[in-house]
Amino acid sequence: MDVAELGAWLRLSLTPGIGNAGARQLLAAFGSAQAIFEQDAGSLRQLGSDRLADALLTEPANLADQVQTTQDWLQGADNRRVVTLGDAGYPPALLEIEDPPCMLYMLGALDPWAPAAINNAAPCLAIVGSRNPTPQGESNARQFAKVFGGAGLCVVSGLALGVDGAAHDGALLGGGTTLAVVGTGLDRVYPKQHLALAHRIAENGLIISEFPLGTPPLTANFPKRNRLISGLSQGTLVVEAALKSGSLITARLAAEQGKEVFAIPGSIHSPQSRGCHALIKQGAKLVESAQDVLEELNLPQLSSALAAEEDADDQPADDPLFAAMGFEPVNLDALQARTGLATAELQARLLALEMAGEVARLQGGLFQRMGRG
Repeated sequence: MDVAELGAWLRLSLTPGIGNAGARQLLAAFGSAQAIFEQDAGSLRQLGSDRLADALLTEPANLADQVQTTQDWLQGADNRRVVTLGDAGYPPALLEIEDPPCMLYMLGALDPWAPAAINNAAPCLAIVGSRNPTPQGESNARQFAKVFGGAGLCVVSGLALGVDGAAHDGALLGGGTTLAVVGTGLDRVYPKQHLALAHRIAENGLIISEFPLGTPPLTANFPKRNRLISGLSQGTLVVEAALKSGSLITARLAAEQGKEVFAIPGSIHSPQSRGCHALIKQGAKLVESAQDVLEELNLPQLSSALAAEEDADDQPADDPLFAAMGFEPVNLDALQARTGLATAELQARLLALEMAGEVARLQGGLFQRMGRG
């Protein structure tokens, strides 16, 4: 893409009041972004209001700076690119959603929509959930993603704290690929705690944004990007979610896009499970294992690898204390009653299980067994 073409696309995306739908209408009428800005006022007014025509005829004040910033970013390192509607590298799945972005910024080694790679692209599955998951929820996200990644699925999520970050991490731990759809410009990492994770994703996967460089983490942008998370994926798995979680927006969008929705059930006492339970009541597929997802997505070519992964992960821990805990959070007094162990011995053994990652210590003096995805 040359400078003139890049400038035209940026101008189109930065012009107030246009939006993706208006931009597509203009592109359909005039053929290219550059051609739009070669039109006179009369031609533009035939497609919209006087106000819209005036906006298109007025160059955004920050356009020159944005063009220079984008050029500098593109030239700053390998694996940076901008794709627009009609480009060969534009994700085909996004052309099928209601509001496809006119421009996408991409950072990473993964390029599944390049013409040479498109027929071999891995199936994508979105994994989303709470930014404040329980230890079990975070473990589920990581373990499920690890199994999916190892079996050849590309895990899609939003790089947020909690379930999103665990899903990206798990996919990479499994030797797979992962795709992060973010709500900021790609010259920023949000949250900052995920700077190292973002670098790992860029080296082994892909980070995508529809927002211009320099865009800060504005609250409204995160629900907006959720349509891309679901749109890029064959299905969406919700690991943990409260009733008002943004993850339910992603699940709703997935259903509206005709995609499969999956949910992992949890404790009836946990607020973080109520969103998943609501989805299951509404028809989402209840998931107890990664195999459940593959069967529903009709991906038999991955089933044998996935089954082998799960067989290894499902081996029970040897410590009888681990079995005595059950699957609900439990306090020290209840464990003492179940096991008959002295307080000092019980605390020592709990600490050992905690250090081994088999038990999580929760607020309020509670302990929870950590199951595996």
